[in-house]
Amino acid sequence: MRVVTVDERPADGHTGDISHGGDRPDSSWRVTREVALLFLKLGTIAFGGPAAHIAMMRDELVRRRGWVTDERFADLIGATNLIPGPNSTELAIHLGFDRARWRGLVAAGMCFILPAALMVTALAWAYVRYGDTPAVGGILYGVVPTVIAIIAHALLSLFRTVIKNIWMAALALAALVAYLLGGNELLILIAGAVLAAAAHLPRVRSWMRHPHMLLLPLLGGRLPVLSDPTGGQLTQLFTTMLKIGSVLYGSGYVLVAFLRGDFVERLGWLSHQQLIDAVSIGQVTPGPVFTTATFIGYLVAGPLGAFLATVAIFLPSFVFVGLLTRLTGWLRSRAWSSTLLDGLNATALALMAGVSYHLARTAVIDLLTLAICTLTLALLWKTKLNTAWFIAGGALIGLIHSLLT
Repeated sequence: MRVVTVDERPADGHTGDISHGGDRPDSSWRVTREVALLFLKLGTIAFGGPAAHIAMMRDELVRRRGWVTDERFADLIGATNLIPGPNSTELAIHLGFDRARWRGLVAAGMCFILPAALMVTALAWAYVRYGDTPAVGGILYGVVPTVIAIIAHALLSLFRTVIKNIWMAALALAALVAYLLGGNELLILIAGAVLAAAAHLPRVRSWMRHPHMLLLPLLGGRLPVLSDPTGGQLTQLFTTMLKIGSVLYGSGYVLVAFLRGDFVERLGWLSHQQLIDAVSIGQVTPGPVFTTATFIGYLVAGPLGAFLATVAIFLPSFVFVGLLTRLTGWLRSRAWSSTLLDGLNATALALMAGVSYHLARTAVIDLLTLAICTLTLALLWKTKLNTAWFIAGGALIGLIHSLLT
């Protein structure tokens, strides 16, 4: 492992230039515009949840543009798992900072969120006006297996970077088993990082002779509700979503638990069915799953509620990533913390694999979806075609299939 020395760091103290392996960060408006357009595109086509978003970001920034190395990309995945909030959105924000500093941080985050927020707002309007949402099942039939292939390609490529030795492989396998058995994602990540760092200490290196020991610690038509909301109700909507965005770790299922506790049980603003509908819209639209909050905000207080809810739930992510920007380089530049980051990356990769397994079980359901997934994976391996073409192709196949059946 290469350790970055103090003499190699740029004058601003950031280790990005060394660890990225790409161009020197540039905060000019030209580069900022480049970042904004890329993440606007990703926010428009990134179906499939956080694992898919991360895979598409890797394809665009590592594979096609070379803005960052696989090692740096893996480090950022691990680091964003340390903070609450939507991980793929936070990864986008951090990648924007790496490319164009603070302008890039804001541009990447806002442009990744904006397409989904607008789509969800439109669907919420249709839901409130007509009492239902437009059918998207046919399109998703072809899109989701395509996304599974994109994730699998990213996982295979990251594996070579993240799994550096037999012990990292054992740690990743243990994390995957723990996840599939129902273990808590955050506890698995922490355990992986701590075990890797502890193994670096001389007095516990003897544990490495018994890799099975790593398994043990890892083995859980109507009006909005508030048709004429008061300032206090809007404030309550904003602060509730801000709280959720500030403390939420884990998957979308954890988000559902928070939303249910606050908006169904405590405030009584939504029914259980409305919550299910909101979560469904967040799942089937591209971009961050956290835009479920946009839908809920619209149901509660119309367009203003949608705007306030979206800003509130994503705002903490910008703050946390802003605080995290220098921490990742610092961790990688020190031997013991670099090992900790290696462990975190290995367990994060295992969690991505576990999520992909669950997605694949529901997406690859017949010979056609299997063919879509296999062909996409083969083309990704042999070509450098943009993932947008694969998404569009999958959507077209799904639409034709729905019309013929």
